[in-house]
Amino acid sequence: MDPFATLSLVFLAIVLVLVLMGVRSVPQGYEYTVERFGRYVRTLGPGLNLVVPFVERIGAKLNMMEQVLDVPSQQAITRDNAVVTVDAIVFFQVLDAAKAAYEVRDLSSATLNLTMTNIRTVIGSMDLDELLSRRDEINARLLAVVDEATQPWGVKVTRVEIKDITPPQDLVDSMARQMKAERDKRAAVLQAEGERQAAILKAEGEKQAVILEAEGRKEAAFRDAEARERLAEAEAKAAAMLSQAIAEGSPLAVNYFVAEKYLKALEVLAAAPNQKTLVLPIEATGVLGALAGIAEIARDAHPGVAPPRSGPWTARDGS
Repeated sequence: MDPFATLSLVFLAIVLVLVLMGVRSVPQGYEYTVERFGRYVRTLGPGLNLVVPFVERIGAKLNMMEQVLDVPSQQAITRDNAVVTVDAIVFFQVLDAAKAAYEVRDLSSATLNLTMTNIRTVIGSMDLDELLSRRDEINARLLAVVDEATQPWGVKVTRVEIKDITPPQDLVDSMARQMKAERDKRAAVLQAEGERQAAILKAEGEKQAVILEAEGRKEAAFRDAEARERLAEAEAKAAAMLSQAIAEGSPLAVNYFVAEKYLKALEVLAAAPNQKTLVLPIEATGVLGALAGIAEIARDAHPGVAPPRSGPWTARDGS
């Protein structure tokens, strides 16, 4: 075999091996740092990349996707000396691979310890009641502090969330009793307010009833007075007509007046509840004469009406 051909094949094989050694495939979502003789020179993005074999090497392989870091439970003391157990979760993303690789030794551990320290600091500046009711404020304060502290590392902290805040059991029992007492107080206040409103409504109803009853009595008295006024006017008119008839010399008008009073007296006597027998203390002829006078007045008022037939009430001589 020709020595030159053999040498060429060996050279091609060496070149092929060197090329294969220099090819680096970076997956999506990752970035690799390249070091030349131990010094950072550049960053490889996703896809196929070439490095110089034996001169350059891959330094750090960094995940550029958003990552989740679980903060373990820890105890912290509030401003009012209450011991609580707190755990949280942190979302962060590497933006600069070189800084994340060479500005801090262990990025996850550093971020975790920084978050735990700031959790204790924030909780120590708040009372227990504020701690339980202002979780959004705690998250916002933690995010601002941790994000600012991790910026030199090329990291962006997107969210810090407090998962759970657990007070001691004795404080939980005390809060439960306090909440029950507060609810009992609100229930008593609401019940008293309801009874007060009911009493007010009842008094208003009774007041309206009294007012309506008084208005009814007023209306009835007004109508009674009006009726008496009309009756008095009618009696005055009748008396005037009677006086005119007497002045004209007609005895029938006098008979009519006497008969009317007599019949009214009989009506009153007959309407008595304990009256069973009615005794007329006057002579029947006088009564019949008065009735005859009434009939005579009626015939004078209505000439076309025939006189009544003789009956048991017709006056006869010697009756």
